[in-house]
Amino acid sequence: MTQSAGHYASKVPEVTLGFWIIKILATTLGETGGDTVTMTMDLGYLTGTAIFLAALVVLVVIQIAAKKFHPFLYWSTIVASTTAGTTMADFATRSLGIGYTGGSLILFVCLMAVLGLWYWSLGSISVATVNTPKVEAFYWGAITFSQTLGTALGDWIADAGLGYGGGALVFGAGLAVLAAAYFWTNVSRVLLFWAAFILTRPLGATVGDFLDKPLEHGGLALSRPIASAVIAVLMIMLVLVLPQRAGTHPGESRGVA
Repeated sequence: MTQSAGHYASKVPEVTLGFWIIKILATTLGETGGDTVTMTMDLGYLTGTAIFLAALVVLVVIQIAAKKFHPFLYWSTIVASTTAGTTMADFATRSLGIGYTGGSLILFVCLMAVLGLWYWSLGSISVATVNTPKVEAFYWGAITFSQTLGTALGDWIADAGLGYGGGALVFGAGLAVLAAAYFWTNVSRVLLFWAAFILTRPLGATVGDFLDKPLEHGGLALSRPIASAVIAVLMIMLVLVLPQRAGTHPGESRGVA
């Protein structure tokens, strides 16, 4: 799509298997990176939230101002949203004492409100329509709330008795069900995209916690900074190796809503 009449070329990548692999790595990095700042560096949830939220705002502004799709800019913004989501969810559920149940419900309502306002304003919440600054604002708002919600959900399930490994299996199974629905049913592709986008966040959160939490808490007690660096390098390699094209996922036209 060429730039005209206030419309711009799509600045979100084509949603392929590679997209989801990088997205899961980004959510895992968001967990280990956020914990590095708030716990390892001992800056606390409020300071961590301020740092990552500021970075997210700057990157979203740059992303919206860009005239075409830039892979590293897009994925840097995604990582910023996952780290900000980690610290915001931890601040709300732990520092403010809302708890995982209350935090998850509040964030779910916020996400539904953003998606509802997006649909009411523009008639669609499909990633196929992300080609104007207004739609991008809705897109990144929805992503930020989905990342924060995913963090709270991941911690909620893990602390409910399943542990980090069990939580990862639950969310991985949920993604497998969504994949089956994508290939073998006519369920709205838009609905499946957002459901998968939300579920990849708690999957990454539980995997990240499994890597860096203490042994007595069910983790592997790996160094958070080292784990974050390894995941970041792997992400960069995949972005360079896997095709990065602006576009949508196959079958989008069947489920645009």
